[in-house]
Amino acid sequence: MIKELRSAEDLAALVEEVGFLPFFKGEIPGFSVEEHTPRELWWEGEEWAAWEWKGPVIRLSQCAYGKFYRGKAMYISRVLFPDFANFRRDGYDYDARVDEGIARGEDTPVMQALLKTPSLVSKQLKARICFSKESGKRFDASLTRLQMQGYLNIKDFVYPLDRTGKPYGWGLAEYTTPEAFYGEEFTSRVYRNAPETSYGILAAHLQKLLPHASTAQIDRILRG
Repeated sequence: MIKELRSAEDLAALVEEVGFLPFFKGEIPGFSVEEHTPRELWWEGEEWAAWEWKGPVIRLSQCAYGKFYRGKAMYISRVLFPDFANFRRDGYDYDARVDEGIARGEDTPVMQALLKTPSLVSKQLKARICFSKESGKRFDASLTRLQMQGYLNIKDFVYPLDRTGKPYGWGLAEYTTPEAFYGEEFTSRVYRNAPETSYGILAAHLQKLLPHASTAQIDRILRG
C-alpha cells in the first residue's frame, strides 16, 4: 500500500488498490486521504493541494466520488461501486422507489433533471429545478441524500475562468448518475446480487483491508 500521497496519480493508484477511501480522517486510524497526505500538500497557505486532486483522480481511475460516508466525501473504486450502490439502494432503481412511495418528493426533480441532461454542474442543476436561495439547504440535503443512497456521484469539478481563460477559485461539482457515468458496466452489475449479498461482498473486502476495524465500524462504512 502507498504510504504517502504526493500527487493525484498516487491517490488514484491507492483508490484502485484499496477500493474504499474516505477523504477526511475518521474513527479508523489510517483510513483516509488526509492521513496519507503530507501536511505541506494537505494545506498550502489558503489552499488544500489534495483538494485539487479530486477531479484528476476521478478521471484517472474512473472511481466513484461523492458523499458516501456519513454525509462526507469518499472514493470508491469502479469495481466495488455497483455492489455498494445496490446495497445502499436496497435493490430499488429510482423509479421503483417513486412507485413504492419511499422517495423523498424534493429529491425527484434532481433525478429528473439528470435524466434529461446526463451531467450538470451544481449551479446548473439548482437553476434547472428552480430552487430559491431560501431553499438552498433543501437542495444541498437532496444532493447529499441521493449520493448516500447510491443514485448520484460526482463526475468532475469545473472551475470558473478569468478573462485570460485561466481557471480560478473553488471547483464546482459536476453531478451525474452512475448509470450515465459508467453505462452498461454499471447497469449490468448493479442489481445482479441481492442487496444482502452485496453487503457481504463489501464487508469481506473491508475486513481484509482493515483487520483492526470492528464489525460495527465496517457496518457504519457500508450503511453510512
